[in-house]
Amino acid sequence: MILLIFLATILIIGVTIYQYNKQTIDYNVSRFGRKEETLKKELDIQLYQRSNIAVTTENLKTIFQNAIYEIAYVHNLEITMYDLGGAMLRTSVPFGLKDSIPPNLSISKVSQLKSSKEDRVFEVEENNKIKIETSYTYILDSISNRIGILKLEFNQDNTIQESELKVFLTRLILVYLFMLLIAIMLAYFLSSYITRSIKNITDKMKRTRLNERNEKIVLSSASAEIGILVEGYNNMIDELEESAVKLATSEREQAWREMAKQVAHEIKNPLTPMRLSVQSFERRFDINDPNIKVKLKEYSNTLIQQIDVMSSIAEAFSDFAKMPKQRKEKIEIIEVVKMALDIFSEDYVEYLPEKEEVFANLDKTQLIRIVTNLVKNAKQAVEGVRNPKIVVKVFIKNKKIFIEVSDNGKGIELEVEHLIFEPKFTTKTSGMGLGLPMIKNIIEAYEGSINFTSVAGEGTVFTVTLPNKLN
Repeated sequence: MILLIFLATILIIGVTIYQYNKQTIDYNVSRFGRKEETLKKELDIQLYQRSNIAVTTENLKTIFQNAIYEIAYVHNLEITMYDLGGAMLRTSVPFGLKDSIPPNLSISKVSQLKSSKEDRVFEVEENNKIKIETSYTYILDSISNRIGILKLEFNQDNTIQESELKVFLTRLILVYLFMLLIAIMLAYFLSSYITRSIKNITDKMKRTRLNERNEKIVLSSASAEIGILVEGYNNMIDELEESAVKLATSEREQAWREMAKQVAHEIKNPLTPMRLSVQSFERRFDINDPNIKVKLKEYSNTLIQQIDVMSSIAEAFSDFAKMPKQRKEKIEIIEVVKMALDIFSEDYVEYLPEKEEVFANLDKTQLIRIVTNLVKNAKQAVEGVRNPKIVVKVFIKNKKIFIEVSDNGKGIELEVEHLIFEPKFTTKTSGMGLGLPMIKNIIEAYEGSINFTSVAGEGTVFTVTLPNKLN
């Protein structure tokens, strides 16, 4: 709408200027034509009222010796008379005032007049915004014989017309600017009304999530097109919920398969030496052997050791499968983290709390578990480093508690960073890869988050963010 009004304004202004100029030119030409006809009639009167002088080319100079000035003054025209060859006979313009008028007509101008079908040549020139209209016609005697050439010149000053045009265009532009402002306001309110339903749909689409329950759109009044869009969105929500259920079922099944494979693999590791120990003891068992008690003790210790391994595997998977209970109590974070670090005797483990006391409603045991796991991973990362260093920081920022564990170890390769929190993934030669996923579950259960930054060969920084709440 705004564009159409703007284009219409430009078009109307252009057409107005063109039409105004054309009408001005047509009016001036018509006006000059009327002046020319009137003047020629007066010339005829001057020619034929003098019966004592013959109307010939040679006598034109005498006939209009004084009359040419009177006629030029009355009609506001410049008059010049020539013989048929183009030599000037008489002019109303003194040469001292207008040097631009040549004393004689050029041969080309005489030839142009002769070849004209209307016995008239009309020209328009512009000089300093003043249009000069000039006509060349023949002077005829009583029987229509050509006795001379008449040149009429009229200086048309269009300053007033141009000023009127500017005033008109200014008013026209003001009117269209007013219309444009109204159009902008109207377009704004109309578009707001039309797009209100679309905005509701857009907001709903932005909040659409695969793993959450999405609300359908209900509109009391909307156009047919919006209704079709809303219906399509609601159908998509139904399909999305079905897909989410199928995906969740598939993920659970896949998770159970992976967990079963991992459990079977971990249990199989101690079963193999247990089997070999039993087979070896069976072959070598001799009741008369004097060292039978020692061998039986060694055999028992081997079995007990492998059973303990299996028990720890079962306990680890049990802990990972269970979501931590949200036991919340008011604890002092600085002291609890220090308590967790007391089990590490290494000199390169440094503790830098920002404040002396920080209180929050968290589980003390789970917090110790988080810090212990992260520091253990850091210790394993700095093995083999010349000057190992592990720094644990606790600080508050944006009303949240941050626990930062950094090391200068080997770092994490870029291609495996996305697997760090995946169950059973580990970069170590031992372990089941459940430590980081387990503490991630603990942290998220308390509405917190854990992330890391790492540079291979330089070190890793794990950052735990926990809510700073006391209620």
